[in-house]
Amino acid sequence: MRLPLEQLPIRRLTQEDIGACADLCEDRGWLREEHKWGLLLTAGTGYGIDDPSGKGLVTVCVVTSYGPGLAAIGMVLVAERYARQGIGRLLMEHVIAEAGDTPLTLYATANGQPLYEQLGFTDVGRSEMLKGRFGFTEPAPALPVRPATAEDLQTVLRLDNEIFGVDRTPMITRLPAFADHLRVAEQDGEITGFAAAWPNMDTHVVGPLIARDTATAQALVASLAAATDRPLRTDVDNRHGALLTWLKANGLEQIATTTIMVRSLPDLPGDRSRRFAPLTVAAG
Repeated sequence: MRLPLEQLPIRRLTQEDIGACADLCEDRGWLREEHKWGLLLTAGTGYGIDDPSGKGLVTVCVVTSYGPGLAAIGMVLVAERYARQGIGRLLMEHVIAEAGDTPLTLYATANGQPLYEQLGFTDVGRSEMLKGRFGFTEPAPALPVRPATAEDLQTVLRLDNEIFGVDRTPMITRLPAFADHLRVAEQDGEITGFAAAWPNMDTHVVGPLIARDTATAQALVASLAAATDRPLRTDVDNRHGALLTWLKANGLEQIATTTIMVRSLPDLPGDRSRRFAPLTVAAG
């Protein structure tokens, strides 16, 4: 006999829970994404509820804190056997209470959006997930792009802080080890953008993608595409219609859409005109 939901203890997740988190993803038809889970549970804080019967986790989520100005919620999952019983709401209410006065953001699926609206989140935009083999049909502008070096890190952090709007140093400093490829765009001795491609199952995910303008974003993506023989995947804010059109012309196709939501904020901080894609939607 199951315990009442309110009696199920919520605990912090650790690196030892990566396999159980991946199992829960698989239970809901998601990719296992263990490499991404490793980053999220290192740079962020995972929360979960164990199945009293010992059958793994019944629900999880991850909160990535960027200080008092913003925290991102991601990877909100409930086991199929516990679906539509209120356990996702229970976990979300716990996470919101833990956040206190810190504003929150998340990317919502159509299924999750009604719950988030009930919990005080509002819609501030849309994002398209694209995937496919990059075909180089539409060439990128011939702008200087090169592999990032250790000497670039402080400049990249300053640029990211300016454009993202809050300090995500703990996440960005992990990029060189997490990603297979990290590129910077540079003009007249100034770094004008950066992007990474990190391994995720059979793809390389392009993210973050930070750039002065669309042309710079295109040059960064093309450089990353040339460095891999895997299909690319990325999530692009649909305010960037020109980039989306160009990516689709080069073989990527929309496979999902999400709604960008915030709580206790009128909109996301920073400059969304130069923020083309997140590192991962799970981390904002």
